[in-house]
Amino acid sequence: MDKALLIIMAKWHGFGRCKTRLSKDIGKSNSAKIQSVMTNHTISVAKSLQKNKLIDVSIAISGLGKKNCRRWSKELGIKKFNLQGKGCLGEKMKRQIIINKKFYTQNKLKNIIFIGTDLPDLCHLDLLNTIRELKHNDLILGPSNDGGYWLIGLSEKIISKHLHLPFINIRWSKENVLQSTIDNFDSTKLKYKFLDKKIDIDSIIDIENRN
Repeated sequence: MDKALLIIMAKWHGFGRCKTRLSKDIGKSNSAKIQSVMTNHTISVAKSLQKNKLIDVSIAISGLGKKNCRRWSKELGIKKFNLQGKGCLGEKMKRQIIINKKFYTQNKLKNIIFIGTDLPDLCHLDLLNTIRELKHNDLILGPSNDGGYWLIGLSEKIISKHLHLPFINIRWSKENVLQSTIDNFDSTKLKYKFLDKKIDIDSIIDIENRN
């Protein structure tokens, strides 16, 4: 099984600085606690696979400066970290690929997987299935309830030759992010596959829909 790089897009769970929609319903303190719990869960799942040398893990952080990012990533037990930087989500993910490609100049970087930190039911099998499917597909997408995706896996072919395709002509945070991503690949012969749909926790309705 080829080792993949897992990049976790994480936001610092500061009071009033995360989960703004959720905080309107349950308060800023509670929403920050939920964000912290979900982030720690995501990190725990990732580290279990890293321990077995199935993936490398890098965390891309927003909401903190570099010094505090270093401190937080150390607390989480993740050695590789980068700042997300400015721009839309697509620009931030593309930036992480470019940064990590430079880091992996000596060892060829094969597949990259992105996940967020909004999935309380994420498990190691989700990531293992993604790694396996990237052997036979160029793009793996985990559809989310809001029309976006909770995971995107990119093959070496996309990373090296079609890096713009997953990130162009997309109105991020809108209901057609997933469909727009698929549309970008219509004119190619690249293969893609879907994982199971999951619910991103962004509002009280998302929590209610899980019960």
